[in-house]
Amino acid sequence: MASESSFDVVSKVDRQEADNALNQAAKEINSRYDFRGTDASIAWTGEAIQMKAVSEDRVKAILDVFQSKLVKRGISLKSLEDGEPYPSGKEYRIDASLKEGIDKDNAKKISKYIRDEGPKGVKAQIQGEELRVSSKKRDDLQEVIALLKSKDLDLDLQFVNYR
Repeated sequence: MASESSFDVVSKVDRQEADNALNQAAKEINSRYDFRGTDASIAWTGEAIQMKAVSEDRVKAILDVFQSKLVKRGISLKSLEDGEPYPSGKEYRIDASLKEGIDKDNAKKISKYIRDEGPKGVKAQIQGEELRVSSKKRDDLQEVIALLKSKDLDLDLQFVNYR
């Protein structure tokens, strides 16, 4: 009898790469001509990221610089949750955060999608903030991975612990 093969579907962000992207964005903001004299900055505030500048356009430009650095570092923009610019005293700010983990609603959607569209005999179990997909055939698991990659979800998914 063949043993079951499985893999985990997770949504994680490499914190070190995100930190590197933020530091690169801060360097670029400090050296770029169009940010001179605007008191523009980007920094971690606990788990969140805060961008500050004197005008709404400048703070949006900071967000754009940060997004480009994230993409260059291999972090999907699906994992960045940014807010709208809001005034705070004499400056404008944008608060952003990095989404990690698969919440219950999305996990249920993904498992239902695997049940409905995936090959027969594939099981999906919700385990906290990740999803374990198992089957007797490895080919079925490969098919599920391809299926999830082709589906446009609002999450950045990774497939780990393939065995």
